[in-house]
Parts: sequence; C-alpha cells; structure tokens
Amino acid sequence: MKWALLSIVLFFSACQANNSYLLLVNDTITNKYGYINTQNDTIIPMGKYVYCYTDTFKHYAIVSKAKMGLVGIDRNERVLYKVFIYDNGPDYVADGYFRILDSNNNMGYADTTGKIVIKPQFGCELPFEKGSAQVSKECKVVNDDPEHWHWESDNWFYIDKLGKRVK
Repeated sequence: MKWALLSIVLFFSACQANNSYLLLVNDTITNKYGYINTQNDTIIPMGKYVYCYTDTFKHYAIVSKAKMGLVGIDRNERVLYKVFIYDNGPDYVADGYFRILDSNNNMGYADTTGKIVIKPQFGCELPFEKGSAQVSKECKVVNDDPEHWHWESDNWFYIDKLGKRVK
C-alpha cells in the first residue's frame, strides 16, 4: 500500500513538473513564433516576438523583441537583460555562462538558468574558459572588414566565475 501511494505521488509530481515549461511553436507559413504549455494551451501568442530562440522555456527564454533586439525574458515576460549577439544569434554558453548587456551596453554574464551571475560592468568581455574570462572596462571596436570586428584594449584582465579579478 505504501509503495502504491508513493507511485501515485511520484506520478503526479512528474505531471506537475512537465507543466512547468513552455514549448516553442512555429507557423512555417507566416514564420511566426510563440509558446504553448504541455496541454497545448497558447501561453505566448504567435507573432508577439519577432523570433524565439529558446525551444524549451523553463525559467527564461531568449527572444527577439521589436526595437530592443535579443533579450532574456522571465516567465512573466519581463525583460531581464539584452543578450550579446554572436554569429547572428544569441551568445553561446561557454563554461556555463553567456554574455549579456544592460541598457547602457555594459557587459556582464548570466548562467544557464538565466540568472545574472556577474552584473554588467565591462566595456568588453570574452567567453569564459576553464573558470576565467578576459574582460576590460575600456575597449575599442576595430573593424577587420565589413562583416568582422574585434575588440582592442590596453587594460585586459581576467575574472573568475564570481567576477573577482584573478590576473
């Protein structure tokens, strides 16, 4: 009897957990995107965002919002931050973090749950690798050609995953 009750509780817990995320839907004819829950109820209507990059919306999603560009949103659709664009899309997760921007285009980092882990404060920053990242507060954008650019700075330094200067 005890095992049967435990099985029922685990079954309903699993069903509840599956309800906690949204799934990306795409109308390929109109090229509009939105999100549904696991019962196929529309939660975020098609076309509300220009493009949706997150296929399984748990805690946050990256979407393209008109006049704002790429942003991270929470489940209440509040904008959390702008997302750094890399290779024509959102920055890649590297070492558990991706790059974000505040309204003044200062750069920081968020983790894979969408939480800001290092507040935006840098002029430029490279992705994390093996626990550290190269950053600078003073950066210059140098155009290599019409499609490519890089940052230059005389003041690069390294930070750890807590944002503390290490080198």
